[in-house]
Amino acid sequence: MQQFDFFHRANADYIEQLYQQYLKDPSSVEEIWQAYFAGFDAAGGKGMHEGAPLTMGVHNLVHSYRDLGHFIADLDPLGNPRPPQPLLDLSQFNMTESDLTRQVGRADFYGPADGTLGDLVQKLRDTYCRTIGVEFVNISDKRQREWLAQRMEPTLNRPAFSPEESRAILFQVVAAEEFEQFLHKRFIGAKRFSLEGGESLIPLLNTLVDEGARIGVQEVCMGMPHRGRLNVLAHVLNKPYEVLLSEFAGTIAQEGQGDGDVKYHLGYANDRPAGTNRTVHIGLSPNPSHLELIDPVVEGIVRCKQEYRDDAERTKVIPVLIHGDAAFTGQGIVHETLGLSELPGWRTGGTIHVILNNQIGFTTLPTEGRFTTYPTDVAKAIQAPIFHVNGDDPEAVVQVAKLAIEFREQFKCDVMIDLWCYRRHGHNEVDEPSYTQPLMYQQIAQQPSTRQRYAEQLLRDGKVTAEQLDAMRKVAAERLEKAFENAKEFRPRKRTAVMNNLWREMTPTPTDWSAKTSLPRETLLGIAEAAARLPDEFTPHPKLAKLMPGRLEAVRTGGGIDWGNGEMLGLGSLLLEGHPIRFTGQDTQRGTFSHRHAVLNDYKTGRQYIPLNHLSENQAKLNIMNTMLSELAVVGFEYGYSSADPRNLVIWEAQFGDFVNGAQPIIDQFISAAESKWRLMNGLVLMLPHGFEGQGPEHSNAYLERFLSLCAEENMQVCVPTRPAQVFHALRRQMNRPFRKPLILMMPKSLLRFAPSFSTLAEFTDQQFQLVLDDPANVQRDEVTRVLFCSGKLFYSLREARDQTSQKNVAIVRVEQLYPFPKKEIQAVLAKYRHAREICWVQEEPRNRGGWRFIEDRLRDMLPDPATLTYYGRHESASPATGSKKAHDHEEREIISHALDLPAAKPVPAVAKVAAQQPATASSATPVSD
Repeated sequence: MQQFDFFHRANADYIEQLYQQYLKDPSSVEEIWQAYFAGFDAAGGKGMHEGAPLTMGVHNLVHSYRDLGHFIADLDPLGNPRPPQPLLDLSQFNMTESDLTRQVGRADFYGPADGTLGDLVQKLRDTYCRTIGVEFVNISDKRQREWLAQRMEPTLNRPAFSPEESRAILFQVVAAEEFEQFLHKRFIGAKRFSLEGGESLIPLLNTLVDEGARIGVQEVCMGMPHRGRLNVLAHVLNKPYEVLLSEFAGTIAQEGQGDGDVKYHLGYANDRPAGTNRTVHIGLSPNPSHLELIDPVVEGIVRCKQEYRDDAERTKVIPVLIHGDAAFTGQGIVHETLGLSELPGWRTGGTIHVILNNQIGFTTLPTEGRFTTYPTDVAKAIQAPIFHVNGDDPEAVVQVAKLAIEFREQFKCDVMIDLWCYRRHGHNEVDEPSYTQPLMYQQIAQQPSTRQRYAEQLLRDGKVTAEQLDAMRKVAAERLEKAFENAKEFRPRKRTAVMNNLWREMTPTPTDWSAKTSLPRETLLGIAEAAARLPDEFTPHPKLAKLMPGRLEAVRTGGGIDWGNGEMLGLGSLLLEGHPIRFTGQDTQRGTFSHRHAVLNDYKTGRQYIPLNHLSENQAKLNIMNTMLSELAVVGFEYGYSSADPRNLVIWEAQFGDFVNGAQPIIDQFISAAESKWRLMNGLVLMLPHGFEGQGPEHSNAYLERFLSLCAEENMQVCVPTRPAQVFHALRRQMNRPFRKPLILMMPKSLLRFAPSFSTLAEFTDQQFQLVLDDPANVQRDEVTRVLFCSGKLFYSLREARDQTSQKNVAIVRVEQLYPFPKKEIQAVLAKYRHAREICWVQEEPRNRGGWRFIEDRLRDMLPDPATLTYYGRHESASPATGSKKAHDHEEREIISHALDLPAAKPVPAVAKVAAQQPATASSATPVSD
């Protein structure tokens, strides 16, 4: 029998109809309604038309306050009135003021009530319409709704705090306020992005940490923007005042290399005592000014830490994300991160989101920045409970924090806390907010602080004395003054942001980028044999039934190892060596171009099988997963995962390399710059299919030029492999060095099935990653007068055309790693061709894209005298590639003709965009021009 649920079925008109139907024929309604109506009649009911509307209306009343009470809750510390909610008027429930004294019972309200309608209404208002408003009726899980009602209603959402507890909350608010005012006086005009107006954030976060520790949380991973960050560092993560004040004074000793970052972007980590014999590790990740970029990064960190802690229940490590109200609504990465939250490969067991609701975004009011009532409305897509709370009521804030952490641990779901507050100063302390919001800041200027209001309340309630309040202020102020004096006497060292112990053995400044990556034939053959074995009664797709044995045969015979096979051997070898692999992307399991087939699906049953997870009993695990259609949040998540544990190989593959531009902010702010800004290493691998095959502007270019423009200070690796064995060695090299750097791989598309690009087994057993591949043809070096440097698949087109014309004076050299730039290897190649007088760079990308602008100066600096440097490729173009296959083919023929000095291809009017550039001499300082 379905349980009676007034949350969804208590509609008075509907019940009235059911009751009339019951009176005519009891068997015509469901059994649960028969029982209810029989009980109603037995209790002296007069019939639905007389007594039941009031009785049924009571159930509707309770439901409506649970559903709509937040609309009239006292949430705004500035006291701006909220519009009435007519759906809570008594008339909506067939009631009048005269009914307030009637005995109606409590319906299904869990709180105390004397049975009268008036008392019930008051208790509902106390629970849902004071300084806490809750949105939870829209949650489809009945257990979650009932759990919340049962936690809130018995105490009217206001548990009694002892005097000691209230004073502890008050001291946190006092310390937070004193900290801001001290900085304001001592460092006039310095930006700090003050928390003033939102000081209740401190007891909120401390409650999450302490209550979390009480129920088993061992680690809290936090992400937040700059608003209030310094206060959180000082009073939640216990970052010493001396260090913070030294950062303001500019006297802190900088450790290591790099450019550093402003103090309100920095991270920190600490072990904090939490009760008897308990500590909680708290880490606040560094974050750029792109406010919400940190969201998926923290989620990735948490997921990785949960896995290496064997936290299958996701109770030991929890994420806490703090957002601004405008950013939470306005930045799409928030929606993407919420979309990841319930997907199996990305779940972290629930995130506690705290929206620091300043009711303004820089100079933009909520009415200009969103069309919804609350910034949290975007979160309704995942049916998370939403707590709105008035920041000027610290005890209500603490209550909400307790409910949030308990709910998260109970149901492993996201929770939203909308902390209504205000921003006492402008966007920063030198900003003048009254230029754009004069009325709002007139209110704020007259507004007593949170500490003043709460202290007055506790004084009235007799929970604190004036002497105790003065003592609190004195203690907080003296601590700051003492730290300020100490900071003058010595220079504390800045501690690395959130580098955990797993990174301690990594080398921060590598001198040797090479690694031994070759493997014996027996090892490779063993991987191939195990990967070709299928379980009993597993039926592969008919085409795959031929592909899998074919890969094994290629390894056995030592030739024709294709790209999918080479990658499989590389991944399998790392798994055998104990490196877990996380491999994600929108079509990664099969591969966008049907070349990988890392996950096999039974042709009859659909059962999945991952061959690389069945190599040996003691191997590490491959997690290869298709992602949702997102780049920005997914790449951020994978970056975070990779940053938490250097023992993992983490790979993200773009469906087409062009799609990586959707993740550009993560690339700019984290992948390329995190080590310089925050001294955080990372080994994330991006596989980006790249190559011009006439598939149009969005299926050609993986933005090689963007990555090269970000390369400096050996911050990452950018490679364009042209052989499967090169991918094998690049992946193994990534994990077999004592440091980690991001690796950008420009992967092929058309080469995946191009037999001349396949590798021999000897390339796996006898070689390492080759930074530069000299011409493999048996050219007579003394006859070579022209050396063509290139990267990617264009090599094969150039070689084919040269061989067809039997040219002897041209050598074709592939630069497989563009950064770090292989200067010595290129110099060694040039030394072999002593008579070369024309050194050329040939590329298929337009001149303003690809590698030319990066490599031009570097090649010119190495030109032997009197050699010249020439560019062969497409003209500059606003679009990455032409949308015409005919134009593409013509352009490619022209590039090849110019590069090899062949007769020009017949022009195609209005589509040809290719020209050779006039040469520049080795000593020329003028850029090469068309």
